[in-house]
Amino acid sequence: MDRPEFVARLDEELDTAAYADLDASPNGLQVGSAAGEVERVAFAVDAAVATAEAAVAAGADALVTHHGIVWGGLDRVTDGAYERVAPLVREDVALYVSHLPLDGHQELGNAAGVADVLGLTGRAPFGELGPEYVGQRGTLPEPRAAADVAATLDGELDHAGEGVRVLDFGPDRIEDVAVVTGSGSDWLDEAVEAGADALVTGEGKGKVYHEAREAGLTVFLAGHYATETFGVRSLRDLVDGWGPETSYVDHPTGL
Repeated sequence: MDRPEFVARLDEELDTAAYADLDASPNGLQVGSAAGEVERVAFAVDAAVATAEAAVAAGADALVTHHGIVWGGLDRVTDGAYERVAPLVREDVALYVSHLPLDGHQELGNAAGVADVLGLTGRAPFGELGPEYVGQRGTLPEPRAAADVAATLDGELDHAGEGVRVLDFGPDRIEDVAVVTGSGSDWLDEAVEAGADALVTGEGKGKVYHEAREAGLTVFLAGHYATETFGVRSLRDLVDGWGPETSYVDHPTGL
């Protein structure tokens, strides 16, 4: 598959253009020439020196990540920025990034993956960001205690042994669950307004404790990395069907 077709197909599937004015990350092809062939593709959560070097070692022509290298502009390619870019440029490995589009995708996205783990039904988009969404909401098959939900998340997520933290301020039995992965605690008020019993996210800001307590909402802090492995894994499965050979670079942070 040639690189322009590879990029165009991902852009179309992820509706990349819809998030162009909403995301600090420039989504799509972030490093590399538009020309070339894509026969091997590596997938990872983060674009970092470790994952770039692993992609090179795997003989990849492209690296697809959720978190890229550029956030709101790139003034100089020196020091750490240079070290992250250099392996990709030196070995002609294209970097394709999908940040918020991959959070919000209702089938392939990160929130959809967490919803799968919990078996949520009656799903709907959640986590408004302008005209788009970055999460998902649904109902547990049967009401469950917070500790039981936490045990499921703890057993299924790649959190490097750090476990799941629970702010257990909601009802005794949880049924309605909102999911915004990564740093999603800013959608706590929306979860409350929607009548959710719980919000599942990756990490929380300091104020989330009191906000959850005062609102009577249970919050699961399941790890930024841990809640955001699902999207790139789903993309790997998708690209498998296109023909290129694929691999996954797992580099959990415990954060």
